[in-house]
Amino acid sequence: MAFAGVFGYLVVNVAVGLVAVSVGSTAAFGVAAGVLAVAGLGLGAAFVLLRKPWSRGLGLGLMIGWALASIVSAGYCTGLNPELYA
Repeated sequence: MAFAGVFGYLVVNVAVGLVAVSVGSTAAFGVAAGVLAVAGLGLGAAFVLLRKPWSRGLGLGLMIGWALASIVSAGYCTGLNPELYA
């Protein structure tokens, strides 16, 4: 299930990123960064806290997906890079 979580997060990341880029304002990037953090870390932690085997895997996958997207893209895909707001 962890692989499903990573893949699911990357799909959500692409969709939210396309919406943020199409709007093009710094406020849109900020909202997108918040949505992605809640989707990756918040939902991931909530799934882990459910303490069922499928939910733990999915939750860890969401958090791993957020971390991988942040590291590989130097923060551009998750809104962590400060150049997006300049």
